[in-house]
Amino acid sequence: MHWSGLVDAYRHHILEQGKEPLFLLLVGFIGSFLFIRFSVRMIRRGVRWWPGNVTPGGLHIHHVVFGLGFLLAGGFGVFTTGGARLGLFGLLFGIGCGLVLDEFALLLHLEDVYWSEQGRKSVDAVIIGILVTGLLLTGYVPLGVVPGESTRWGLVAGLSVNALLSVVTLVKGKVWTGLLGILVPGLSLVGAVRLARPASPWARWRYRTRPRRAARAERRERRLHRRADLARTRLFDLIAGAPDKVAPHHTATRRVAERMAARMTAHLDAHEARRLALLAARRSDRGPAGRVPAGRVPAGRDAPAPSRSAPLPPGRTADGRPPAPPAARRDLSAARRRTVAAGRTRTLRRGPRTPR
Repeated sequence: MHWSGLVDAYRHHILEQGKEPLFLLLVGFIGSFLFIRFSVRMIRRGVRWWPGNVTPGGLHIHHVVFGLGFLLAGGFGVFTTGGARLGLFGLLFGIGCGLVLDEFALLLHLEDVYWSEQGRKSVDAVIIGILVTGLLLTGYVPLGVVPGESTRWGLVAGLSVNALLSVVTLVKGKVWTGLLGILVPGLSLVGAVRLARPASPWARWRYRTRPRRAARAERRERRLHRRADLARTRLFDLIAGAPDKVAPHHTATRRVAERMAARMTAHLDAHEARRLALLAARRSDRGPAGRVPAGRVPAGRDAPAPSRSAPLPPGRTADGRPPAPPAARRDLSAARRRTVAAGRTRTLRRGPRTPR
């Protein structure tokens, strides 16, 4: 009796309404996403009974390539057969959507970030795609628009206002509310009138001169949004697996190390310039009678005090040599950055080292 009711409901709501191709697209979408996530989690665990990655000749082929193949097969099949087997090609198209959107983050970053925090964008894209397809399957259209009706300018104005509110909601950092507000009227209005998230572009533009509003946004972030983000993260970990911690050799870590090396290099260059000016001041204070060989500075507490007013001799450094050209300084800075990126703790130093 239970199965007969499901069959009758499918016949009445899907077949008679002509929505079987869209239903099969949704089935293929969800099925391919769940299958590929199960597959990659088995490969990640190193299970022996599950086939591994597809690597012909040592080349790792991502499943986005197979997804593009399913998309092309479904699209070309609809046009070449004139829609005779629309349900079959809808299923193929849905399978391709699941495989391609599962690696949406790879296409966005052009890096293999599948198991990193950036890879969460793929799960977001898949869930948004499933929700939109489900809304279309239930017969919902944005703001009740029915194709074929005459143009109503009031409806056009309502659509324009809703689109503007959705953009404001997205700028305020509320991605889910803004995207779903495009289809469901009212959500974008709620997201647009409420406070922005502290890390959003709207907060950076509008809350810098409004400390009270920024403080309210921070309190709301701690009270509501972080709890919701924690629940969403746990749900995504359950569905798609938890991301890996950033490895020391990861590209993101390398970029952070290069930025730190650039800051350190700028600091060292400024420190070197101050040291050379100090040596020149000491050398000029000694005068001709107390001059010592080039590159030697008397050590100890009895050394003459530096004079900050003495300028550096033109065309010469403190050790009597001509200053290094800008290209040499750039090479030294690049060598320091490469040293930090490679993980070494000591940097290369060119030229003789002058004691302080």
